Amino acid sequence: MNIIKAKWKEARIFSRTFLKWLWISALIGLVGGVIGCVFYKSIAFVTDLRAASPWLIWLLPVGGLVIAALYQFTHTKGESTNDIIDSILLGNKVDILLLPVIFLSTVLTHLLGGSAGREGAALQIGGSLGYNTGRLLKLDEKEERIAILSGMSAVFSALFGTPVTATVFALEVCSVGILHYSGLVPCGVAALSAYYVTTLFRIAPTHFVISPLAVEPLMVIRVALLAILCAVLSVVFCEVMHASNHLAEKAVKNDYLRAFLGGCVIIGLTFLVGSREYNGGGTDIIARAIYEGRAHPAAFLLKMLFTAVTLSAGFKGGEIVPTFFIGSTFGCVLGPFLGIPPEFAACVGLVGTFCGAVNCPLASVILSVELFGSDCIIYFSIVCFICYMLSGYSGLYSEQKIIYSKLKAEYINIKTD
Repeated sequence: MNIIKAKWKEARIFSRTFLKWLWISALIGLVGGVIGCVFYKSIAFVTDLRAASPWLIWLLPVGGLVIAALYQFTHTKGESTNDIIDSILLGNKVDILLLPVIFLSTVLTHLLGGSAGREGAALQIGGSLGYNTGRLLKLDEKEERIAILSGMSAVFSALFGTPVTATVFALEVCSVGILHYSGLVPCGVAALSAYYVTTLFRIAPTHFVISPLAVEPLMVIRVALLAILCAVLSVVFCEVMHASNHLAEKAVKNDYLRAFLGGCVIIGLTFLVGSREYNGGGTDIIARAIYEGRAHPAAFLLKMLFTAVTLSAGFKGGEIVPTFFIGSTFGCVLGPFLGIPPEFAACVGLVGTFCGAVNCPLASVILSVELFGSDCIIYFSIVCFICYMLSGYSGLYSEQKIIYSKLKAEYINIKTD
C-alpha cells in the first residue's frame, strides 16, 4: 500500500510539472514565434530594400552611431549572446530592453550592408523573452533558466524553421558535454509552438534539396579529410572573431567612433572587392554554392573579414549565418580537389564549420537532417564528430563552458578560448 501511495504521489508531481511547463513553454513559443516571424520578415524586407537601393551602404557609419546610441541610452551596452549564456549558467539578469534593442540594431545592420547573421539576435531576443516571462510568472531561479532556454529555442526555431535543432542547440550550447534533460519538454514545446506560428505567417523552413551520395569507403575518407579542414577553418574563424573584437576595443575605445570607423571600413572593403556579396547575411551565396556548386575561391576569407570588421565595430546580428556562408563556400571550393562534388562539399562545409564553431555535435547532426534530409546522415555524422573533436576548445561564444574533455572522460569545466 505504501508503495502504491508513493508511486501515486510521484505520478502527480510529474504530471503537474509536465502540465505546468506545457502551458508556460507554449506561451513562450507562441510569443517568441510571433516576434521571430516579424523579425524574419523585417530582415527579408530590408535585405530586398538594400538590394534595390545600393546607395544605402553610404549610411552605414551613421547606422553605427545610431546603434551605439541605442545601447548607451538603454544601458544595455556590451550585452550579447554571452550574457544570455551567463544568465543560464550563473543566473544573471537579462534586461527586457535587450529585446527591442537587438531587434532594431540587427535590422539596421542588414539594411545598411553590415556583414552579420540573425541567430545572435534570435538567441538574445529569445533569452530576454524567456527570462522576463519567468520573472513575470514568479518562477524560481532554476525554472527561470529553463524558461530562458525555451525562449532561445522558440525564436531560433522561428527564424530557421528547424524546431528539433533549435531544441537540442539551446540545451547543448551553454554547457558542452552535458544535456539538462529537464529542458527537453519545455524547449521542445516552445520550438514546435514557434514553428507552428511560422506556418501561419507562411514562412517556409530553411531546407535544401540535394542529391544523395552513396556511402563508399573512398568517399568516406574524402569527406573525413574535408571535415578535418573544416575543423581548422572553424578554429581560425573563432580566433579571428575574438582577436578582432579585442583589437578594435583596444585601438578605438570610444564606442561611437569605433562604430563610425567600422562602417567606413566596410564601405571601403565593399568597393575594393567590387562586389556586394559579402554584405548582409549572404543566404543567396549559400544557396548558390549548394545548388550550383559555384563560389569565388576567396569568398570564405572575404566573408570572414567583412564579418569580423562588422561585429567588432559594434554592429549587431550574429555569427552563425556567416559561419554557414564561410563553411559552404569553403567546401564548394575545396571539394573538387578532394574528389567530392562541389554541391555536396558545400553542404559538408556548412555543417562541419558550424559544428566546430559552436561545439554542438548533436545539434549539428540534427541540423544536417532538417536542412538536407536524412539520406546522407552517415556522412554528416562523421563530419560533425571529427569537427567537434578537432576544433579543440575554441568557440564563438567566450562564455560557453566545456564541462567534459574532448579527449577523455574527464571533468574540466573550462571556458572556450
